[in-house]
Amino acid sequence: MKLISWNVNGLRSALRKTFLDYLAEEEPDILCLQETRAGPNDVEQLWPAAYSTCWNVARKKGYSGTAIFTKTRPINVTCGIAQSEHDEEGRVLTAEFAGFFLVNVYVPNSRRDLVRLPYRQLWDRAFLRYLRKLQRMKPVVFCGDLNVAHTELDLANPAANIRNHGFTREERAGFDAFIKAGFIDTFREFEKEGGHYTWWSPMPGVRDRNVGWRLDYFLISGVLRPRLKDALIRPMVLGSDHSPVGITID
Repeated sequence: MKLISWNVNGLRSALRKTFLDYLAEEEPDILCLQETRAGPNDVEQLWPAAYSTCWNVARKKGYSGTAIFTKTRPINVTCGIAQSEHDEEGRVLTAEFAGFFLVNVYVPNSRRDLVRLPYRQLWDRAFLRYLRKLQRMKPVVFCGDLNVAHTELDLANPAANIRNHGFTREERAGFDAFIKAGFIDTFREFEKEGGHYTWWSPMPGVRDRNVGWRLDYFLISGVLRPRLKDALIRPMVLGSDHSPVGITID
């Protein structure tokens, strides 16, 4: 089973670019989208009939949002984490399958001036509690734009970004908490070196020179590790400032 996650930076924009070509070429069994900025009534549903879709749309129109495209109909789908203070922006969408929960997440950005960093810390703790609750029932796969480079290997210029949003001590500690809770960063199971990124600034030449950040991840419950066969990043896929990431599991 191939699972793909992609922050499309606006689904309507992505549909005008390479989204459908990529979907046809990659043929994922499950595709998780973040930053859709749209709901099902805002876009022409041009994707193959093999996929059913579920959505979590932000209350604020044209903002945030998540979606899941899946060839296997989920047992159940849940929007949010059942906490009203965190559930108005369409950031979490959970699909239950026979062997695991799949959680698609678009984690809040702390913003350049770090004005939203305190909220981001509250979010990280609340989201981890939600994952732990799910994990008591069955294993969890969660993926998406986590808006943090976890280690110095995960961005091109770590020294210059120590206190910048996406690489603060507080945000990285939030990721550490996932690892301490028993979740596995799937990409690092196969690749131990730096230079592998999933987001690049839109400034000219930055992506060509691979001056990027790894902000997009798949993490899995430890019990699923024997089923993990591969983890991937698709840096050559254009259409967004993020690239798709994915895993293959039995």
